[in-house]
Amino acid sequence: MTAGPPTVADLRKVGIIASHEVVAAIDAYMRDPGIRPYRFASGHSLDVAALVNASPAFAMVGQSGRRETTFRTVLAAAIMSAHPTPP
Repeated sequence: MTAGPPTVADLRKVGIIASHEVVAAIDAYMRDPGIRPYRFASGHSLDVAALVNASPAFAMVGQSGRRETTFRTVLAAAIMSAHPTPP
């Protein structure tokens, strides 16, 4: 892992967070954009709604018609680069 707080990608790389958990976090947000922070099995948590609200990338996706595939791709990138709260 890198120095400093690990990203979801760092935790995924070392097996602390599984790929299917990232997909589950995306699915949970897509079902309910007002969800509470998503908790991974490791105990790490991530406020996916806050990521979406804080990133100008999502505003651009919204302006382009917010196609689900594009939105999910941008959301996956945002989640992977985010620093989750440790357990």
